[in-house]
Amino acid sequence: MSISHVATMAFERVSRLASIPALCLAAAMWLAAAVPAAAIGLLRDPDIEHGLRELAFPILRAAGLNTNRVKVLVVNDSSFNAFVVDYNTIFINYGLILQVERADMLQAVIAHEAAHIANGHLARRSANFDSAQRFAILGTALGLVAAAAGAGEAAGGIAAGTSTAALRGFLSHTRAEEASADQSAASYLRWADVSPKGMVDLQRSFAGQELLGPEQQDPYMRSHPMSQDRLRAAEAFLAAHGDKSAPNPDADYWFARIKGKVSAFTRAPSWTLRRAPEEKARDIRLMREAAAHHQNRDLTRALAAIDGALAIRPEDPFYYELKGQILLENRRGEQAIAAYKKAVDLAPRDSLILAGYGRALLGAGRAEQALESLEAARARDYRNARLMQDLGLAYAQTGNNGMASVVTAERYAMLARFEDAGIHAKRAIGQLPEGSPGWQRAQDVLIASERMQKRKK
Repeated sequence: MSISHVATMAFERVSRLASIPALCLAAAMWLAAAVPAAAIGLLRDPDIEHGLRELAFPILRAAGLNTNRVKVLVVNDSSFNAFVVDYNTIFINYGLILQVERADMLQAVIAHEAAHIANGHLARRSANFDSAQRFAILGTALGLVAAAAGAGEAAGGIAAGTSTAALRGFLSHTRAEEASADQSAASYLRWADVSPKGMVDLQRSFAGQELLGPEQQDPYMRSHPMSQDRLRAAEAFLAAHGDKSAPNPDADYWFARIKGKVSAFTRAPSWTLRRAPEEKARDIRLMREAAAHHQNRDLTRALAAIDGALAIRPEDPFYYELKGQILLENRRGEQAIAAYKKAVDLAPRDSLILAGYGRALLGAGRAEQALESLEAARARDYRNARLMQDLGLAYAQTGNNGMASVVTAERYAMLARFEDAGIHAKRAIGQLPEGSPGWQRAQDVLIASERMQKRKK
């Protein structure tokens, strides 16, 4: 589990251990210097992200988007909002997940944001900025800022900064764009065999928002202008095409599981324990109870609940991952390793599970084994700064101080701490063979850091 205090972006598959592009580093530094800090944190959890992939897959495919590249990630914000800042990621506030009532409503949100990507609306926003170059820098920087993740208790992360006002301006859509996105989204839902009632009910929930002042409106309303015309268009689409979708128990299950886990880690344990019995799926109820007991520091009940969920779904890697987290955070290192190992066996390509396994190994003093797992995780999610912190420790504990410095430099760069990044990059350059992959990665960080230091003067 890696949900609670924040932060990272989606993983991108890479064929090599890629270094952070200098342009992205420069962009992050430009943004950090240009605007005051405000949190854009994400809640990272392999279970939740898998569930979102399940819901998003048919929609992204209908939109003609790459289902392996476009990710849906959860923002650590209780307000009702969703947005895109690049072509590879859809961001959804956890508050929206908690407020929508059905899977088709959440899928309607995903379809709408996917339409903004597919219809090229991001590129058209360049007119809102001084130049296309500035637009490109801001877009890259926002993507990098969202990518930053660091240490934390359950989630393992910290929020990197950007300006709320700048972000709001960047996210704003025109009514024409909204109408276009709605039309495309409705088609995606139809082609994906998802009920269009979700879109109708989603927009109906905003009835009356336009009568409120801007500060009283939901953020979604401010960045996605609503109108009665949009609601009427959705109703007309439903009337014209009907609802030919078949019931989808799998989508309903994953929606309930996503919502249940987000709720369990963002609401008070007492609330969860009162409401969990309402859950239809017994394994989800037990998972929620396990999370609540864990937060109450009741290890016995937490383990009993998660073991109950595993008895129902014995091949579920995400329940093993949660069990590993519970054990690790209760200093049961060897037991945690066993649970994470089972999760890895069942989901060997999940970067967050691999990172958790590496963290457990590292905590048990098995640095060499940890290094193998953490590097495998990094190959799939090289912008996860919590992972990079663990990886740096693993390199240091195995005596490879040069690579420890490289990884530390990259982690500081992801957090826009470029002075610290430059210090560690120089240290790595002095320790590693000239021209080696690690040496080149350190050079990338150093060059970007020095460029931005000059720009600030």
